[in-house]
Amino acid sequence: MAASIRDVAQHAGVSVGTVSNVLNRPAEVSAESITRVHRAIEELGYVRNDAARKLRAGISTTVGFVVLDGQNPFFGDVVRGAEDEASRHGIAVLYGNTDEDVARERMYLDLFEEQQVRGVLISPYGDIQPRLERLRARGIRAVLVDRFSGDGRFSSVSVDSVVGGRMAVEHLIATGRRRIAFVGGPFEIRQVTDRLAGARVAVENSTVPVEIEVIATSALTVAEGAAAGARILERPRAEWPDALFAANDLLALGLLQGLVVDGRMLVPHEVALIGFDDNVFAAAAAVPLSSMRQPSRMIGRTALRILLEETGDPDLIPRQTVFQPELVVRASTSPRR
Repeated sequence: MAASIRDVAQHAGVSVGTVSNVLNRPAEVSAESITRVHRAIEELGYVRNDAARKLRAGISTTVGFVVLDGQNPFFGDVVRGAEDEASRHGIAVLYGNTDEDVARERMYLDLFEEQQVRGVLISPYGDIQPRLERLRARGIRAVLVDRFSGDGRFSSVSVDSVVGGRMAVEHLIATGRRRIAFVGGPFEIRQVTDRLAGARVAVENSTVPVEIEVIATSALTVAEGAAAGARILERPRAEWPDALFAANDLLALGLLQGLVVDGRMLVPHEVALIGFDDNVFAAAAAVPLSSMRQPSRMIGRTALRILLEETGDPDLIPRQTVFQPELVVRASTSPRR
């Protein structure tokens, strides 16, 4: 069993209060007591539990981060941004991946509540507001990440996915594409519905006739992208779309993989392809992938900074920080020759 502060006090022949003073206020203790306490600490192998000490003082040194899809490089970069900011404040980030599963999301929030974390960052799946209200009632603040807080009851840090969807499809139209398919889902994920909404705005505002269809997926993964591509290839050639807008880069990379392997629908000659996120693999794809870039690390840093500000001052009014996406054009959306 690990040595306790009481063990140190007994071994050194001093009071528990003296040991505490040696560790926290050494100026108030005699040199002889300091020497005896440090000798006892060394001989017993006592390890000071700073986390427990700060929890007793009401200041946790950890925050929880619940992400929607830990396999998506975008969220990996967001978490790294939060960790970079946290390290500047002596804070550790505890990370949980829900994998788009409501039960797992609930499990991680329960765990972080039990651990009395300082606050929670969350990229939620579906409606999470009642659960966050419960956390706030327990003194645990929360900031939404990659999700806009429509009613302003919680702070949020996000990218304008409606604008991003509109920009992506406007780019496809500008390259001469007229039969566009949006590939994405599930639609419980707000980012997916927002990107589709933006795509539809671009089609409605187009000065030339443009059609848009929706090809639903059950997840935002490479495998689902490849499966969607296979379904498209089953159609008669006359019914193929001439452009694909994928709700994220993982779907886009799966689509590209399936189309390249099949070889009949060439990118970008028969079909243009654009994704969303501009993750680390987009530029390195077999056909470099056009994408809507999100400032992923900045999102994480900003969310962590806001969370710490709110835990320091609970009276702060929630704020909504919205970044604008950036169109990154590569070979996958080259204009038709």
